[in-house]
Amino acid sequence: MSSSSRQRLKSCSLGDVIVESTERARSSPENNLRVYGVDRAVGLTPDPKYSSADLSRYKILRPQFFAYNPMRLNIGSIAYCSEKHSVGLVSPDYVVFGCQPGKLDPMFASYLINGPEWRKWTTAAGVGSVRVRIYFRELARMPVTLPPIAEQKAIAAVLRALDDKIELNRRMNATLEAMARALFQSWFVDFDPVRAKLDGRKPVGLDAATAALFPATFQDSKAGHIPHGWSAQRLPDAIEVNPRRTLKGGTIAPYLDMKNLPTQGHSAEEVIDREFSSGTKFQNGDTLLARITPCLENGKTGYVDFLEDGQVGWGSTEYIVLAPKPPLPPQFGYLLARSDALRSHAIRNMTGTSGRQRVPSECFNSLFLAVPTPAVARRFDELTAPLMSKIKANSNQSRTLATLRDTLLPKLLSGEVPLNEN
Repeated sequence: MSSSSRQRLKSCSLGDVIVESTERARSSPENNLRVYGVDRAVGLTPDPKYSSADLSRYKILRPQFFAYNPMRLNIGSIAYCSEKHSVGLVSPDYVVFGCQPGKLDPMFASYLINGPEWRKWTTAAGVGSVRVRIYFRELARMPVTLPPIAEQKAIAAVLRALDDKIELNRRMNATLEAMARALFQSWFVDFDPVRAKLDGRKPVGLDAATAALFPATFQDSKAGHIPHGWSAQRLPDAIEVNPRRTLKGGTIAPYLDMKNLPTQGHSAEEVIDREFSSGTKFQNGDTLLARITPCLENGKTGYVDFLEDGQVGWGSTEYIVLAPKPPLPPQFGYLLARSDALRSHAIRNMTGTSGRQRVPSECFNSLFLAVPTPAVARRFDELTAPLMSKIKANSNQSRTLATLRDTLLPKLLSGEVPLNEN
């Protein structure tokens, strides 16, 4: 760090730049406020479990303020109430604090609480031999080193720009996946193009060449009424369940833990290299479906697109792997796994004692699918593969941006990388 950087920084106690808020619901004219809780993984969350029949003692939480449970701050459970949140309430046991104007910028502070010095101090601090408690008076003693307020705002703006792009990518991916799922539902569940032609209408949203691929009548089958010319097949006949993949014991290979299998979207949260011992093996194009409770009910499902060509990865033994057979494209398996029909079938067929239930792979033998003609399958691939590729590109970019943010964060907070030298 240069001498000029050191001169810009000011050492003080956190209590010199923050102020505790004890404003309670009973003293507020605002009614029907949302009750928030703090979740370490997602931050501020309006989960009903945090509410109570009597809210009179609950504390008011306003935008640009922070809230935390004194017994969980040491494990990183603290949340910033940003401008996107409305005024709300938090448990009377929580600590609520704000920043002193002109001394600590709230957005800068929201990054400060994710920095290494904060984590180091909160992990080591606390009161009580059984459960660590860090109340405001303890937190106020934390030593901090801060740049001038103008530089705080500039640093926060840089980091916020990265977070905004990550959030934009997340929303874009949600839209792209919704488009793919809507097309899957329309073509292979509701059979909208066929119903339209049966009624003498032009299929909505389809060009003439695509519409011509669909028949105008239905036929009876073991899968119910399906488009004429399509086939009703047991799921394992159309999609390979737990296909054989080869990975030698002791090989270092990409590993995906169950906790990192997404509940929404298809992109895995974190993949690490790990020595293979035993577990489910998979490759690009496979779909991973959690077979155990409550992971299945929570929606844990992923699409494997993070490996090198021909590479085999591995993960939890509690994954079911789905690999579509031709003419079905790979993403058909993922979109099917997200469908209500497959998920409800899997949940109905869970076996085992309460709390330890899992889906037997054999249950899919009784699930029949309407398998389209090769021409329809090819057209579906042409329309949805670009969506999946764009989702992958956005996810890769977001991971790169998150790495950049996490690398810059401690350097900017400490002054090691002065903003005016970037």
